[in-house]
Order: sequence, then structure tokens, then C-alpha cells
Amino acid sequence: MKYTKISEMAYVRVSKDSVIEQIKDIIARIENAKSSDELLSLRNEYNTLSEHVGTMARLASTRLNLNSRDEFYTAEMDYYNSALPEIQMYDIKFTKAFLDSPYLEEAKKELNPLVITMMELSLKCADERVLEEMQEENRLTTEYSKFVSELTYDFRGEKLTLGALRKYMQDSDRETRREAYNALGKSLGENSDYLDGIYDKMVKVRDKMAKKLGYENYVGLGYNLMQRTAYDKEAVKVFRENVLTDLVPVITELKKKIAQKLGIDELKLYDDSTYSENDPKPILDAEGILAAGKEMYHEMSPETREFIDMMFESDAFDVLPREGKWTGGYMTFFPDYRQPFIFANFNGTTADVDVITHEAGHAFAYYVGRNEMLPETQLGGMETAESHSMSMEFFAWKYMDKFFGERADAYKYKHLFSALAFIPYGVIVDYFQQIVYENPEMTPAQRNEVWKSLEKQFRPYMNADGIEYLEKGTRWQYQNHIFQSPFYYIDYCLAQVVAFEFLQLSLEDYEGALRTYIDHAGRTGNYNFTELIKMAGLKSPFESGALSQVARMCRELLEKLG
Repeated sequence: MKYTKISEMAYVRVSKDSVIEQIKDIIARIENAKSSDELLSLRNEYNTLSEHVGTMARLASTRLNLNSRDEFYTAEMDYYNSALPEIQMYDIKFTKAFLDSPYLEEAKKELNPLVITMMELSLKCADERVLEEMQEENRLTTEYSKFVSELTYDFRGEKLTLGALRKYMQDSDRETRREAYNALGKSLGENSDYLDGIYDKMVKVRDKMAKKLGYENYVGLGYNLMQRTAYDKEAVKVFRENVLTDLVPVITELKKKIAQKLGIDELKLYDDSTYSENDPKPILDAEGILAAGKEMYHEMSPETREFIDMMFESDAFDVLPREGKWTGGYMTFFPDYRQPFIFANFNGTTADVDVITHEAGHAFAYYVGRNEMLPETQLGGMETAESHSMSMEFFAWKYMDKFFGERADAYKYKHLFSALAFIPYGVIVDYFQQIVYENPEMTPAQRNEVWKSLEKQFRPYMNADGIEYLEKGTRWQYQNHIFQSPFYYIDYCLAQVVAFEFLQLSLEDYEGALRTYIDHAGRTGNYNFTELIKMAGLKSPFESGALSQVARMCRELLEKLG
């Protein structure tokens, strides 16, 4: 099969008026349908149209992320920020018409039950009453993304992007790390009014939207927008308490041992990603990492071989940092072409290899499930999507000598330790957002105090004292998800627990575990999170004892690797 290079994918602005007219026509035909077969055919027609709209909007967004100074795609995203919410109003009308059809019950016999669940959920997330707020939220998100893409940090006479600065934030030399964090804090401090201001606007507009839709606050709406059908905030509360009880004491103990090994009296924020006096770094440059990644997936399985060949044939990677390029990393996909794309900012650290494992895990799951996943769910909930990527990180352990040579075990040690220590941080990000959205009138100073308080609870072994600006509790200001993707972050934590289970299985029977994982990825978008976990024979992160088992396994494995 021939694939289209990402750069050659044809972009044509979607006409809002034309799309709306097409949806109106589909709705009219639903209302006059004479059978369930006709109803199902109209659903397919609507989904094809929606996927095309999504493809064009994603192309515009991705190309703007690649170059935030591109005036053409800046204008295109301004257009979509206004147009997409208007189109969504007609999406709602389509959904209502479909669910009201007298042929619905007959049609249900041919549909995955999750289709109806997701349709019903979507009606709780948007309405003509909040069109203005949806447009404003889109505008603010694009404005923020453009701002952080262009923000630079003065470090040792150079102006660096955040992606480039991160290399020094993870340097083995403590003084270099401290300088890098202070450079980060200095730039954030100089722009604190903007960052506090735009986040305050985001919180207020999301709160207004939620209340117009009948929610007490944005938390309930945020959960529904994240397509959470398998658990609620009470389940997350239990998970959070288990993290505090089962993981934090173990991580605190392990972190103290790291401090002793490094000869540090007190761990600071700039020490959090350091695990030895000479942390492992890739032995390859960017081109070499990509080549080794291709070799790894060729060896791993027939499915991963086919996948990685597609990625290279379509030039589906953009990994080098540059001015004007957005600072983050992600996988996206273009439904019209059934192809994924990986966006990243290599910086010469272990994070570069994580792109080839983590983001490629997302892309692989999309690739193997692309022809079977439901249009209404795509990759499913984000906790499901993250289980694909985080688990792939561990399946790649077998091949780490390709990237780190003799220091492969040192990489595994750092990778495992940072994955374990990440969970409390992820909980902080999620809990912080819950508190903020339950109290939308908080001042910036109050939000910072919330962050500091949560850090003391969940990361008592470390603080930001002495780091310019960040010591005020502003660490959250360079976590893009807080601004752009509310309530996303807990998904990483839940997925990490699943990934640890796949790690344990892979150490016992690599080929069997990999087959279970590939089957798990292939079911994406067809079942909810807890159903998928059960089908894979794994333990739910919400089950009693799941985290104590994780803590025990990680501690034992770290002792072997260390």
C-alpha cells in the first residue's frame, strides 16, 4: 500500500456553510428514513463528513505547531476556532435526530453499544447556549499555544526554546540544572501577568460554559469531555488516596537514597529528573535514533515492522527543535488518510528515545486499529490511549542497547524510577485542576498556594526553594495540559499502572505479553477503559492493592537494575 507523505497531504479549508448544509440534509433524510439500514447508512455518511472536517482542521493545527509564525495557518486556525463550534451545534442536531429515530432500536442491533453511549454523552457537552464560550475557549487555547511556541529563555548567552532548555534542565551537572531552572523561572516570571491572566480567562469561560449546561462547575463537564464512561471523580479520589498511601512513602524512601548517592542534603526541583552522577544519554544523534527505532520495530513483530515502514514512507516524524516551533510533543492522525504523525523536540536526552517509544506507541495503536475503531470514539478515552504509549516504552526495553550501548541498564533504571515517581506528580496536576475549577474565583496567588500545598503532600522529598519565581508555587505554569487539555493528566497516571503490569508480564514471557498488548491496542475505540483492561487480563488501577503491587514490583526491579 502506498502512503501519502505528511507534507504532501492536500489542505483545503473546510467551508463551514457547506458542511452545515450537508449535515442539515443528512438530518432531513434521517427524519424521513424508512428503515434501520437507511439510518445506519446516514450515520456512515455523517461520519465520513466529520472525519474530513477533522482531517483539515488537524492539518491546519499541526502545520501551525510546526511554525507558529506561518501567517496562512494562523489565519486558518482563527477560522476554525470560530467555525468548528458552529459546526458542532449541527453535530448535536444530528445526534438528537439519530437518537430520536423510530428505527433506533432496530439499528442498535448492528451497533457497538459504545456508539450510543458516546452519542448520549456528547449531548451533555455542547449546546447552542455555549457557542460563544466554545469559540472563546478555542481562541484562548490557540493564543496560548502560539505564545509558548515563541517564548524563549536566556541561558548562558543564548536564547533557547523550552525544548532546547530541557536538555540543560536534565544535565548531570547540578549547577547547570540550577541555572537552567532559574532561566526558566526568569522568563516565566517576566510573563507571569500574561500566564496568570490567560489561565484565569480559560477558567472563567469554562466555568461559565459548565454552568450554562447545568453543571455545578467545570469538573463534571471536563470529565464528560474526556469521554469517561468507566469511572468518575470519586473513583479518581480513591486512586489519589492510594497513591498517597502506597506509592508516596516508597518513592520518598527511594529518593532519599538517590540524594545520599549524589551527596545532596536536600533534593530540589532541579534534581527531580536526576538518578546518578552521570545520567545515561543516547549514544546516537537524531538521525541515528530514528534509524535505531526503525530497526527495533522491524525486530519486534511483523505488525510493528509494517507500522514503522509506513511511518518512514510517509515522513511521519518532525523531531528537531527550532524557533517558532511549538514546545511540546504529541501524536496526531489524519482520518482521511488513516495515517498518524509524530511531533517532538529532540534535545539530546533520554527523552528523545522516549519519543520513539511513547509517541510511537500511540501511533502504532492508531495504525493497528484504524480500520476497526469507532468514528465516535477514535482511540477511546485518553487513559486508554496512554496505556498504549506507556506500555510500548517497556516493550522497547529489550532493545535499549541500540540507543544506550553499555548503559542500557542505567537507562532502564532511570526510566522505571521516573515512571514510578511521575504518578504522584500527575496526581498533583489533576488535583490542582479539580480544586481550581471547583473554586473559579481563586486569585493567582491562591492557585500557587494550592500547588505548593499539593507538592508537600505528594512530593515531600523535594521543593523549589531558591529557584527564581518557581519557588512561589508556579511550577504548573509550564505544564501545557493545564491550559490546553483540562483533566487529561490523570489519564497518564492510570495508564502508567497498566504499563507496569505489561512490564511485569514482559519480563515473564515477552512474546506472550507482546501479543496481549498488540491485541489490546487493536481493540482501541471499541470498549471502555475498564473493559479493555479486563479483556487483557490485567488488574484495574482502581482495584484495591493494585498500587501496593506496583510499588513492590518497582522497588525490587530498581534494586536489581541499580
